[in-house]
Amino acid sequence: MTATNGSDGSAAAPLVVSFGEMLIDFVPDVAGVSLAESMGFLKAPGGAPANVAVAITKLGGRSAFVGKFGDDEFGHMLANILKKNGVDDSGVRFDPHARTALAFVTLKKDGEREFMFYRNPSADMLLTESELELPLIKGCNIFHYGSISLISEPCRSAHMAAMKAARDAGALLSYDPNVRLPLWPSAEAAREGIKSIWKEADFIKVSDDEVAFLTEGDPENEEVVLSLWYEGLKLLIVTDGEKGCRYFTKDFKGKVSGFAVKTVDTTGAGDAFVGSLLLSLAKNNELYQDEEKLREALEFSNACGAICTTQKGAIPALPTRETALELVKSKTE
Repeated sequence: MTATNGSDGSAAAPLVVSFGEMLIDFVPDVAGVSLAESMGFLKAPGGAPANVAVAITKLGGRSAFVGKFGDDEFGHMLANILKKNGVDDSGVRFDPHARTALAFVTLKKDGEREFMFYRNPSADMLLTESELELPLIKGCNIFHYGSISLISEPCRSAHMAAMKAARDAGALLSYDPNVRLPLWPSAEAAREGIKSIWKEADFIKVSDDEVAFLTEGDPENEEVVLSLWYEGLKLLIVTDGEKGCRYFTKDFKGKVSGFAVKTVDTTGAGDAFVGSLLLSLAKNNELYQDEEKLREALEFSNACGAICTTQKGAIPALPTRETALELVKSKTE
């Protein structure tokens, strides 16, 4: 799909629309303690699809977020964060009857996380098909989404309608399932829900842990990973934390090593990676057909993910293009 024209007749930058949840993460101010032991929490904006949208604008790209907040202090705070970061928020809606979602996130000693969510139901779950900003969705080059918006109605129907509108308008679809088991009724429901739209996507990014969960097999085993492949998929990426990532296309496959950094908090690292990769794909829709260029883009995405782990919270830790290029350069020196 070609970029749309700007008001002055020039080609506008390609647009990535991110659909789903944005919420507030409350992160303990001391790492390595349980939620009960924590004496204080830092308030950090989060939600994978929103993180991806901000990751793109921080790297100099163009993005929009589609989702719903409570018509409350936290909801308006989140909308302002999107605006401040240059994300198009014309697809954001406010619900006067439901609260903005909250999550308490425990940082364990290794920087990994445990979640406790407050959503029953939260505003993001109540977005309806009639509230979709369809011109925005139809005008994107890439439509990106997760699986949390599939858990309950009416958001699931809105998600399906948005996906169809984007696809029918010629956009490429990007899926990062972003498994959050505490939000699903059961592990089996999560597996089923996540796989229910699996074959719609052009690009899929999964973590090694998610491969293990979805296949119930060894994520190191290539045959296990390739059980997630299907005819029509253009690019499958498996992120392996600090080890980097693996990539699979119908013509080639390989690994790109990661970056060693001092990890403080892994929140948002996958979203920084995805935002960077989607920006590269939006600029060059055929990137997945050129292995050399794809490897370059993935190395840059690995750098973005690594930088994001060096401070607490997702959005504040998302890198700029300059900081990511510095890290890439330091590896080659």
